[in-house]
Amino acid sequence: MKTFNELKKNLKKDTAGLQRVSIALLADSATQLFAQALKGYGYDRNYSFCLYEPDYNQIDSEVFNAQSGLYQSGCEFVLINLSTEHLLREFQSLPLNLRTDFCQQKMQYLEALVAAISEQMNARIIISNFTAIDESVFGNYRNKTRSSFGYQIRTLNHLLMEFAIDRQNVFICDVLALQERMGYEKIFDPKLYVHADMVYAIEFLPFLAKSFSDIIAAIKGQIHKCVILDLDNTTWGGIIGDDGLEGIQLGSLGIGKAFTELQHWIKQLQERGVIIAICSKNNEDTARAPFIKHPDMVLRPEDISVFVANWETKVDNIHYIRNILNIGFDAMVFLDDNPFEREMVRSSIPGITVPDLPEDPAEYLSYLRTLNLFETASFTAEDGERTRQYQEEARRTVLQKSFADEETFLKSLNMQADARPIDNFSLPRVAQLTQRSNQFNLRTVRYTEEDIARLIASPEYFSLTFSLQDQLGSYGLIAVVILKASDASTLFIDTWIMSCRVLKRGMEQFTLNEIVSVAKQHGFKKITGDYLPTSKNALVQNLYADLGFRSTEGLWVLDVNEFKAKKHYIKTITETAQ
Repeated sequence: MKTFNELKKNLKKDTAGLQRVSIALLADSATQLFAQALKGYGYDRNYSFCLYEPDYNQIDSEVFNAQSGLYQSGCEFVLINLSTEHLLREFQSLPLNLRTDFCQQKMQYLEALVAAISEQMNARIIISNFTAIDESVFGNYRNKTRSSFGYQIRTLNHLLMEFAIDRQNVFICDVLALQERMGYEKIFDPKLYVHADMVYAIEFLPFLAKSFSDIIAAIKGQIHKCVILDLDNTTWGGIIGDDGLEGIQLGSLGIGKAFTELQHWIKQLQERGVIIAICSKNNEDTARAPFIKHPDMVLRPEDISVFVANWETKVDNIHYIRNILNIGFDAMVFLDDNPFEREMVRSSIPGITVPDLPEDPAEYLSYLRTLNLFETASFTAEDGERTRQYQEEARRTVLQKSFADEETFLKSLNMQADARPIDNFSLPRVAQLTQRSNQFNLRTVRYTEEDIARLIASPEYFSLTFSLQDQLGSYGLIAVVILKASDASTLFIDTWIMSCRVLKRGMEQFTLNEIVSVAKQHGFKKITGDYLPTSKNALVQNLYADLGFRSTEGLWVLDVNEFKAKKHYIKTITETAQ
């Protein structure tokens, strides 16, 4: 982690090539130094954080005044920080008989802030939760009385979590978790608080800036989707080729406990939807044996999406893994105990994240937890299917090599697709795709569930979702199109997103045919679209040209009446049923 002074140096650097992100910073305490740390950390994440920072302790005048600078700023994100120290001061001013309802009153206040902001602007709201203060009034008895500040703050944090669960535009910056890791004395500076009304120590500001930035980056689609594991002395203790199945270290005793608990953590990531891959210098049968036979292995073959064990370089094997997964290197985390292998991968594959694991395996897990490498902005039931889907994709890759040409391979898959409008069932997955998809994303517009619900309720918008299956299994919901009526004769492609797992399967052509079908059904004569380039979506820069659109006055235009259906080898579900 960089120091505050190191982050300040970033403020002097050129941000011209960075993605601009506008943020409003609302707090009840002084934020000037935190704002510097936030902007500095943004630079390290390739963002130019442009802040609207009113005077501190002006939250009400900014939020409850429709003409305030907050609403004039039009910021993408609103950060709200209410400090526990200020809440304690307010709590202490109340009569004893009113203190038992303090958490409810503050939660109502937070709800009112969110409601007012949501009514006036389409912004993501990030609220910091509340650190714990032992005010030493009741001692340990604070856990047995609602009149204690400790009870009220813990209840308030719980109420805040419950509130955020039901609101897709509200996120929580877990400052309490940082305090639990670092200790209150490391995050709070009493001298700064007394003399400058700053509640956070200067040394803590980089950690707070990282936590807020992690959430912002995840919302904007900058996430890690895959963890690649070395095996010997990383996933288990010892060397399987030398020590044998009985000799590797796993289980609940000694250093084996460290590897077992690391595997439990990896397993939880897999259940959440993170892709697990293996990259080991080993004979494949030898490397696979513990996953099948060892009684203390937590990870099993069904948890692994891509398993690569051979004597090629790890750089080459990670390239192979990427080709199967069709994700960027910047979405990958590589874990290896060997410093030489780490440096080879880090220097040869720009963008990949390679943590420097501690020398002692007992420290692996605690170290990785501090990095917060797998921040996410969404979670759906379909995420749990991701491992199976990528296992099937690996089998497709092997199958394709047995065919002489691509056309014969595509025919052999017996693909079937289902196209239907967005509904309540698909809405969470659609929102997630808009937030996470970066490569096949023509305009990179991020939507929450509430945003999409408003769009599909409007008569100006039309939507399509696409699911695909073949003889090897189901890809799930893999594409989304949102269309907007520009005028009575023109339909504009607001959003076209597709999973890279289905590239070169004919889904682009199938999707365009369905878009034209919607246009004809509703009497539109033209379909228009545009391509907004980002650092990650060069994959689709020629999509419209390749599909027969013509470039006209900055837009891509397709004449519906002249359109001839594109060729593909995908049947619709209804065709298959007939």
